[in-house]
Formats: sequence, structure tokens, C-alpha cells
Amino acid sequence: MNLNAEGPQKGQSGSAEFLALHRAALDLYGQTDLSLDAVLQRVVDQARTLLGAHYGALSVLDGPGGAIRVFVTSGLSTAHRAAIGPPPVGRGLLGVPLREGQSLRVNDMAADPRAVGFPANHPPMKTLLAVPVVCRSRYHGNLYLCDRLGEDPSWRPSDEETLMRYATLAGVAIDSSDVHEQLAVLAVAEERVRIAREMHDGMAQVLAYVNTKAQAVREFLKRGAIDRATEQLDQLAEAARGVATDVREGILALRTELSPDFRFSAAVRSFVQGWERQGGIRAELDMPADVGLTLATELQALRIVQEALSNIRKHSGANRAWVVARPVGKDRVVIEIRDDGHGFDPDRLARADVPRFGLAIMKERALSIGATLRLESSPGHGTSVILDAPRAPSSMTAGEFDADSDRG
Repeated sequence: MNLNAEGPQKGQSGSAEFLALHRAALDLYGQTDLSLDAVLQRVVDQARTLLGAHYGALSVLDGPGGAIRVFVTSGLSTAHRAAIGPPPVGRGLLGVPLREGQSLRVNDMAADPRAVGFPANHPPMKTLLAVPVVCRSRYHGNLYLCDRLGEDPSWRPSDEETLMRYATLAGVAIDSSDVHEQLAVLAVAEERVRIAREMHDGMAQVLAYVNTKAQAVREFLKRGAIDRATEQLDQLAEAARGVATDVREGILALRTELSPDFRFSAAVRSFVQGWERQGGIRAELDMPADVGLTLATELQALRIVQEALSNIRKHSGANRAWVVARPVGKDRVVIEIRDDGHGFDPDRLARADVPRFGLAIMKERALSIGATLRLESSPGHGTSVILDAPRAPSSMTAGEFDADSDRG
């Protein structure tokens, strides 16, 4: 973000301040890393840039009146920050907005009777501007700026007003990060439940099959039917090889995780490469680098692609498979996984076959992200699994805002 180093100046028009705040908000909300630590650092960096300060800090408490949970700084090197020592505990001037929940503007910190001085290795600071950051979540915080850039380091009433407006944006960003982290925890818990169900369904079928074959081997041995017993043991060995392949594929699927730097297309490509080596089926991908899904939607879409490819390996008899993603208008994206296998009649799919194909879990995953999933197949013409998912909402960029504002 290229803002004037001096920040909004006294005498600037309200529209100029609004534009600066708007640009700060776009940069604050437009990042992919929504972890609390990253958001807090962006908040204090943006505040320091917005108003033009030598130093900035942000304290975060677990609720009003609580102890400082996080203290983030801006304008200090890592080495300098480490040399200062432990973070403050809220005494002196820093504690005033913490205790009273009001803004604070001090143009001579050393002369203020509430000051308690600085710890060793702390850089000298003369002026202080602090405002509370009010959140609806479990957090509560305060923004601090020290030493305004320029010939006069004193903070003005207009600076205080601007920082208070920015603190409102910061509170929303912190709330959003908190919700994001809670949703991530919930998503992990739900994913564990789904994986446990998938493992239970698959392993239960395999164990039932093994038990049946073991009993058959015992009966054939009692009768002296060695050839029949050997046949049953061969089938048991084949089942064991199948389970081993399933386990390897399952491990590959779980290792293929998403992150802000490793999104859906890259994850699918990585998984397919391993899947080809393990299953011996050629697969082709046709999808853009950015499919346009949210990270939460990408996770469920990835799991659906993995389950569909697993079905192709186990049930289709296919030589080739395709994974294709294409946008449909501005709001949807369709992801298709198809094969050239023997296919089947979906209308004649028995109830006992549903767990085998994992259709219930795939449809549940699709429903959780507001998507639909359908199965298309016919004997001799392969099978297609088609996921129709919502795209991530687009956001206005600073450039678009500037263009709009110039139209008058």
C-alpha cells in the first residue's frame, strides 16, 4: 500500500481521509492469511502507515479487564524488540486506555504524571496516541502510535479521530479472524468425524469379507477340499492387497493439504500424480491455477475429487480418468471427475452399494459448502461425478475504487 508517509494531514478533505481509510481496509481485509497473529500485525502496520508514525503497537486482551495476551509492535527490528525484553503488563500510560477504555493523546510522555518510564534498550519516544479497539468477540485491544512523522511530532485531534475510525475497522478484522479460527477448529472436528465414518464403512466391509472367507477356508479344510480352501485364501490375499492400496491412497489423500500458498489446483495435481503411480491409471487435468473457490470450499472439493478417483481405481475398470474444472457464469464453478470404465446404471444401484461408492459422504460434503453433486453413468460409457460449487465472492480493489471516485 503506497500511502503518503505523513498520513492524513490536518486540512485534508473528508473524502481524502475516507479514501485513505478505504485503501487501508482493502489491504487489511484482502489478504489470504487470516490467522490472528497475521491480522494483528497487519492492523498495527496499517495504523502506523495510515497516520505516519515512527512506532506502533497493539495490545490484545482476553476480554475487558483481562491481562495482555498479545503485544504486537511495528517500527522495531526483531533484534531491537527482543532486546527490550518481555511485553508490558499495562502499567503507566499504556494502561490508561486499557483500564478506562478511552482514547489518549499525550504530546510529552515524560512530563505526564501517569508515566512510569521505559525499560532498558527501549527507544526514546515523546508523543503518544492511543485508542481502544472494541471487538464483539472474546478479544479487546488498544492501538498505540508514537512520535508522528514530520517536523512536529505532536498528535492532532484530527489524527485521533482518524485512528478511532480505523480502530473500528481493526475490530471487525480481529472479529473475522477469531471467527475464522473457530470455524477452522470446527472444520477439523467435522473432517475427523467424516474420515472416521469413511474408515468405519470401508473397514467394516473388509472385516466382514475376511471373516466370511476365513470361515469358508475352515469348512473346506474340514472337508479336505484343499483346492477350494486355496481358492478362498487367494481371494483373502487379493483383499489384503486391496486394503493395502486403499490405506496408501488414504494416507496420500490426508497428506495432500491446502494452505493459502498451496491452493486447490496445486493440491489436486499433487494428489493425482501420486494416484497415477499407485493405481496405474492415466489421469488428465484441465483446470486453471485459481479455480476461484474459498479455502473452506476447496477442502471439501478436494476430498470429493479424491473419493471419486478412489472409486475409479476400485470399481470402474478404467484406463483413463479426467479431472476438469470450469467456471459457469460469475457465481459457480463445475468440477467433473470422469472415467472411460465400464460404467453402470445408477437407477439400479443397490442400497448396499452406496457406502461402497462413498456417495453419501460426497453428497454430505457438497451440501456443507452450498454445492450440489450428481452422478452420471451408463453401462459401457464410463462414469462422471459432477460437483457444482459456489465461487468465492469477488471484492473491489483500491484501483477500482479510485476509478469510480474519479467519475464524480
